[in-house]
Amino acid sequence: MGKPTDAKAERVLSIYSRLLQGKVIYKEEESLKYDVAQRTIQRDIADIQCFLQNQSNERAEIQTITFDRKTGGYRLETKIKNDLEPEELLSVCKILLESRALVKDEMFPVIYKLLGRYDEEEQHFVKECIRNELYHYVELNHHKKLLNNIWVLERSIKEKRYLEIRYRKMKDREEVIRKIKPVGVMFSEFYFYLTAYIDDIDKEKAFQNPDDPFPTIYRIDRLEEVRVLQEHFSVPYRDRFEEGEFRKRIQFMYGGKLRKIRFRYTGKSVDFILDRLPTAQIVQEDEKGVVIQAEVFGDGVDMWMRSQGDIVNI
Repeated sequence: MGKPTDAKAERVLSIYSRLLQGKVIYKEEESLKYDVAQRTIQRDIADIQCFLQNQSNERAEIQTITFDRKTGGYRLETKIKNDLEPEELLSVCKILLESRALVKDEMFPVIYKLLGRYDEEEQHFVKECIRNELYHYVELNHHKKLLNNIWVLERSIKEKRYLEIRYRKMKDREEVIRKIKPVGVMFSEFYFYLTAYIDDIDKEKAFQNPDDPFPTIYRIDRLEEVRVLQEHFSVPYRDRFEEGEFRKRIQFMYGGKLRKIRFRYTGKSVDFILDRLPTAQIVQEDEKGVVIQAEVFGDGVDMWMRSQGDIVNI
C-alpha cells in the first residue's frame, strides 16, 4: 500500500498532465476516481495554480486554471505576455539611463521603442519620470556606437568563429592585431567587454603569466576593427566558458590571476561588500568588524580595496 503523499503526488500530476492536454477537470469525477472528497480535489487545483503562478515569474507566458461555467469544469488557459508592466518599464528605463552604456543615438531609440508599446497615459507618466535623466544624459568619452559590434561578437561566439581584431590599448594607446577565440560578452560599470583567448601569439614574450588559463578581457569600445573569419574553433564541453561563473569572480575587469583574498571590513553595511563581491563569505565576526573571504579574478580588486580607506584592511 503506497504512502498518502505518493497518492497525492500521483493525483496532482495526473490532473496537471490532463490540464496541459487541454482537457476539462470535473471535481466530482476526480473525487470518485481517487476516492477522496471534492474539497481535496479543490486543494489539488489550488496547489497547481500556485505552481503555475511561480512559473509565470520565470516565463513570458501566464497560465491559469479557470472555472468554465458552461461545462462546469476547470480548464487551463495560457496567455502570452510580451509587454512589460508599467512599473517594470519605468525601472528598466531608469537602469538603462543610469548605465550610460550607449551613446544617445543608440540609447534613446531603445527607450522610445519601449515606451511606444504603451498607451498615451502610461507613456506620458514614464516620460515625466525619466525626463530629467534624458535631458542630462551624458555620453561616455569614447562616443562610439556599440550595438552592431556586440551583435557581431555574440554571433561569432555562438558560431565558434575566430576573430581578427585591431585593438587600442588603454595604457599607451598602442594598437595591436590579434587572432582570438571569443567566448563571452559582458557588461560592467559603464562598459561592454569581450572575453577571448588569444590564438596566434608568443605568450612567453607577451605576458607575465603565460600559463594563465583565463581569457583576456577587451573593452569593446576600444576595438578599432573586427573581422569575422571563416575558420571555426572547438571547445570541449568540460572546458566551456561559463559567463555566469566567471562574472561572479571578475568585478573589476582587469587582467590577472584567479585569487583568494581575505580582509577585515569595519564599515556600517556588510551587504555593500557581499553585493559587490558575489563570492564573498563572512568567515569571522567580532566587535572589531567582520572578516571576509572571496575569490576574485584580476588585479582590479587591489585598487578597489585602497579606495575604501580605513574600513577595509587586508
